Order: sequence, then structure tokens, then C-alpha cells
Amino acid sequence: MIQRIKQLPEALRQYMVVTMAYWSFTLTDGALRMLVLLYFYQLGYSPFEVALLFVLYELFGVITNLLGGWIGARFGLHRTLYAGMLIQIVALLMLTVPDAWLSVVYVMLAQALSGIAKDLNKMSAKSSVKLLAPNGESGRLFKWVAALTGSKNALKGVGFFIGSALLATIGFRAGMLVMAAWIGLFLLLSLLLLKKGIGQAKQKTPFKHILSKSRAVNFLSAARFFLFGARDIWFVVALPVFLHGVLGWSHTQTGAFMAGWIIFYGLIQSGAPRFVRLQGNDAARRGKRATILWALLLAAAPGLLAVSLAHDLYPATSLMIGLSLFAFLFAINSSLHSWLILEYAREDGVSLDVGFYYMANAAGRLVGTLLSGLIYQQQGMVACLVAATAFVLLSALLATTLPSPEAKPHTHKQRGRIQS
Repeated sequence: MIQRIKQLPEALRQYMVVTMAYWSFTLTDGALRMLVLLYFYQLGYSPFEVALLFVLYELFGVITNLLGGWIGARFGLHRTLYAGMLIQIVALLMLTVPDAWLSVVYVMLAQALSGIAKDLNKMSAKSSVKLLAPNGESGRLFKWVAALTGSKNALKGVGFFIGSALLATIGFRAGMLVMAAWIGLFLLLSLLLLKKGIGQAKQKTPFKHILSKSRAVNFLSAARFFLFGARDIWFVVALPVFLHGVLGWSHTQTGAFMAGWIIFYGLIQSGAPRFVRLQGNDAARRGKRATILWALLLAAAPGLLAVSLAHDLYPATSLMIGLSLFAFLFAINSSLHSWLILEYAREDGVSLDVGFYYMANAAGRLVGTLLSGLIYQQQGMVACLVAATAFVLLSALLATTLPSPEAKPHTHKQRGRIQS
């Protein structure tokens, strides 16, 4: 297999290696989240205590994205990709200790390492696409980003199911060992196949450039914060606890449903270019308008679902329909955002802009995770959905301030040519 990959054109080969590493990591990331969530809820942790287990995961994701972009530009994206996979192995092995060691603080620390690993891996993969895709083709870039991001989310859904299945079959610790071995295998393949120096600038990037000076990147990052906060307010803690605690679903059923939701969302995300046409010279202009429109459509989904649950109108059926609609609309929104950041980002030092953007993404998940546990524990699922609606509307409002992606370059200075 390695020899066949080496015979492919270089750009395609590198794209495949990055995607392979991203996919392998994503499976363990989804499985780990489901294992931790279900296992500790099973041990008697409250919804808010379960949410706390993920606080450092999200917080260190914020820090990692902020610093990781600078590290990638300075030392190369191949190194940040390797580091992410190695750190994930350490995080998984930390959770194989006896139950007596698994205090809230200890698990939070392990999750912190996993958060660092996840965002190093994601930032590396997303930044690499900008460098490998053909220059000046907005439609082609949109397809490449949608394919990478959508397939990642579909595999994360598979990871959710794998996590719940591992917990039900071989148990918590054995599951961690299996996943650590899996990541180790793909780390070895990446070391053998990935070209060195990808994403590394010839000129050294000053540390002060970790903060974006681009108005476009800043406003898009703010919109991303509220978009992903809107999802995690109801999805991360509230939904699995609601399914298990209120509807009486088993752990396997809960994991399977959440896996199916993520897989559906990922498939729609991969096919986003079919629903949003961004071909031709006016692709960038139409892309901005589409971002606003699809955000407004998305806001209707949690709002209508909240009304249905508040009036106890077939809660299980309403939840299935409402969440399917949310998955479809959210997938389109996420793909448009992921494409826009690469349109706004300069080739030179792309990881800096992408890292800053995903820092806002991680901050949105952090706030959403905390609110998910807190709001659900105090007010229930309806209140989580109302909060999600408000967050989506704020994201749509911020999208109206975005300049056309054609209005490049950035206001910050060019940072030197990228090494091929």
C-alpha cells in the first residue's frame, strides 16, 4: 500500500496522507468522547460534572489553536500533525489506570491533552488543504474543504458508535488501549509518507502575529464562535443525558443515535457543494450571501423543536425530526464557514489565520459545553434549544459584516513564501 501511495502525483499523495491521518485521529476522538461521557454518567456524575470533564479539553483547544498556527508556520505542519497524534496516545494511556485514580481533576487533565492533540491535528489538516488545492479556484477549494470536513465528521459519528460499543463489550480501559494502538499505527505511516516542511515559511514569523489583524478573519471567527456554541449547548451533554435519563434509552441506543446524527451531518457536509453552487467568477460574492441565508434557516430548527418539546408534542418523534433538520442545515453552514476562512487566509502563513479561526471555534465549543450541562441541569432541554437559537441568530448577524472574500489581501504583512 505504501508503495502505491508513493507512485501518486505529489499534491494528491500529500492530500491523501493528511486525510488518512485526520481520519484515523477522528475515529478515536469521537470514541473517546462517548466513552468518557457514558462511563462517568454511569458512575453517578451529574450532567454538570460530566460537562466539567470536557472543560479543559475545550479550553486547551482554544490555546492550542492560538499557538498552533504560529508553531505550524514556524516549524512546519508535518510536525504539528505528528505532535497531535503522539499526544493523543499519551492521553488515551492516561485513562487506563484503576478507577480509584480517575478523579475529576485527573480525567480533566487527560482530556486537556486530548484537546491539544485534536486541535493540532485539525489545524494541520485544514491548513494543508489551502496549500495543496489549486490556486484561484474558489469552487474547487470549497469541494476539497467540504470533502475533508464532511468525511471527518462522518467518521467522528462512527467513533461515537465505536466508543459506546467498546464500553459495552471490552470495557473502558481495554477500549483506551485499542485506540492508542490504532493511532500509533497511523502515526508511523505519516512519518514514512508525509513530506517535510509543508506549511513552513522561509521567513521566521514573529510571535505577535498569532493574533489576526484581518477584519474578515476576526468577524468570521466571531460568527464561528456562536455557530459552534449553538450546536454544543444542546448536543454535548444535554442530548445524551436527555435520551438516557428522560426517554430511557440504553447506552448503546444513545451512542448509536448520536453516531447516526454525526454521520448524517458529515455526509451532508461532504455534499454541501451540491446544495450551494459556488462555481464561476462570482463564487466568493454568492458565498457570503449564502452564509447569511443558511444561518437564518438554521435558527428555525432549534426554535421549532423547543416549541414542540415545551408543549409535549410527541417528544421522541419531534426530537428525531428536529435534530435531522438541524444536522442538515448546520452541515451547510459549517462547510461555508470552513471554505470562507481558507478564502480569506493568505497562502503565506495560512496556519496562523486558520489557527486563530479554530481558536474561536474551540472557544465556542467550550462555552457551549459548559452551558449544556448548566442550562440542562437548571432548566432542561427546552432552555438549551432556546439558547441555541439565540446563538445562531448572533452568528447570522456577524456574517452580515463580512467583506467579500475577493477583498484580499489581509491588512497584516505578507509573511514569506511557503516551502513546497
